[in-house]
Amino acid sequence: MYPRGRPPCALLYSRPMSEPVWQPQDLAADPHRRADKADKVRAMFASIAGAYDLNNRLHSFGLDQQWRRAAVRLAEVKPTDDVADIACGTGDLTELFAESGARSVLGLDFTPQMLDIARDKSRRVDPARKGRVVPRYEQGDATALALADASVDVLSIAFGLRNVGEPVQALREFKRVLRPGGRLVILEFDEPRNPLIRAMNRFYTHQIMPRTASLIARDRSGAYQYLPRSVETFLDRDRLREALASVGFGTITQTPLTFGTCVITVAR
Repeated sequence: MYPRGRPPCALLYSRPMSEPVWQPQDLAADPHRRADKADKVRAMFASIAGAYDLNNRLHSFGLDQQWRRAAVRLAEVKPTDDVADIACGTGDLTELFAESGARSVLGLDFTPQMLDIARDKSRRVDPARKGRVVPRYEQGDATALALADASVDVLSIAFGLRNVGEPVQALREFKRVLRPGGRLVILEFDEPRNPLIRAMNRFYTHQIMPRTASLIARDRSGAYQYLPRSVETFLDRDRLREALASVGFGTITQTPLTFGTCVITVAR
């Protein structure tokens, strides 16, 4: 699952240092209001793609894949369903949907370096595995999907909505491509409601994680400084529910995970 078969520890020593993308002054204000946000996010993910999976596992204490499996369960995939996983990154959620019994699975992302890893990961899976479909991976923009109206039964986006340049426009696109009865599944970070847990989570995500993740990725792009700032300045679960309702989604349910550090939102 790692570039050219190198073990995770080799990533620490063989990857060149990335160039700065997010400056401290960029993050002092709301990064979601920047006109160049999409370009910065693309450059940021290109710089950390090689260590993305390793950092996800380490810094979520292995919980990130459990969160994705919960999202797949809540999607209630049927054998006749076509699934599109938006902002698929290195394909972790896409690959889980490929095992869910869906008729077809498509992974879309706007960063080529992430898609390269996703395709390599997919090629390593036995294509004859029972119940698995081979997912397709394509480059795409969440705010302008190259998908026909009413062409998808399940549309998912995991830890990606806050990275989209215009999230509400993306929600409109998601509604456009979903068939009647279709499900939108959003897995996104949130801040815990319990004050003590929120304070502990903020200390970890603002002080510890940025340093250790940047070291592992040999990253100078500012990606892991952007991450906690992007969470605290983005839509919380209540505002996300309001945004979904405003573009026409109904029957919205939300499931907090791990003390509310992330939330699965399902809109129909």
